[in-house]
Parts: sequence; structure tokens; C-alpha cells
Amino acid sequence: MATPTSQRHYWIFSADPHHYHWDTLFVKGKEMWHGAESKPDAIRALKQVRKGDRVLCYHSAPERTLYSIAEITRDPYPDPHDHKEKNLVADLRAFDRLPRQVTLAELRGNPALKKMKLLKNVRVLVSQITEAEYQEILRMAGIVASPGIPLP
Repeated sequence: MATPTSQRHYWIFSADPHHYHWDTLFVKGKEMWHGAESKPDAIRALKQVRKGDRVLCYHSAPERTLYSIAEITRDPYPDPHDHKEKNLVADLRAFDRLPRQVTLAELRGNPALKKMKLLKNVRVLVSQITEAEYQEILRMAGIVASPGIPLP
């Protein structure tokens, strides 16, 4: 059952494209994301993620672009590969590639996005964004709302 948009939250998940390219998610369709590693800030943020939330997938340096959209398919859970049981993972489903990637420079140049955590710290791995910020980023990527059809 889909999460109502009024209860959905929006996130940016960051990955180093040399370590994990978001195309991998599209090839597999669904995958366990373990990008929070053992970073306390990322784990704290990941604890707030819920099934049905939308994720904007961000490639860190050298690309520094928002690349695609994914959906959380399961609430975060302990990383089965972490024997110390400190790390969390979340299952992601590929949703759609952005028609046009949005660069970090473009995000910084948009006054509507000035409060985004990613813009204050580009090393953040998991950060929540508002629905308005999410919609503005989709608009920048070339996705516009149609009457009666919700945004992805």
C-alpha cells in the first residue's frame, strides 16, 4: 500500500559514484542501501526514514549532481553485514532517473533551496528536505506537475 503524500517524507541520499553509482540501483531495480556506513549523523537521520518516502539520489564528488529518484521499500533495519550491529540500511526501489541532472552549483544558486542541509555540508550522506524543496528540485530537473497527477 502506498504512503499518502501527506505522510511521505523526502530525503537526499549521497553516494560516491566511484564506490556506488546510482545506475546500479536501476540495473537491479531494488537494493539494500548501506551508504550510512558507521557515520553517526547519517545513522541518526536514517532512523527517521520510513517505507514510502522518496529519495533524491545524489552523486558526490567529482560529479556533484542529483541523479535520480528512488523510493524506500522497507523501514531501516540493522545491517546484516555489520557484526557489531551499529549500522542501519534501507531498501530502495529505483523510481526514475531525472530528465536533467541538477548540479550542486544550480542548487546553491536557487534561493528557494538555501536552507537545505546538503548546501551547508556537502559531505552529509542522508538529509531530509521539505516537500517544497523536493518539488522545486523536480522542477529544476524538468519534471512539472500536471493537474490530477501527483509528482513522483
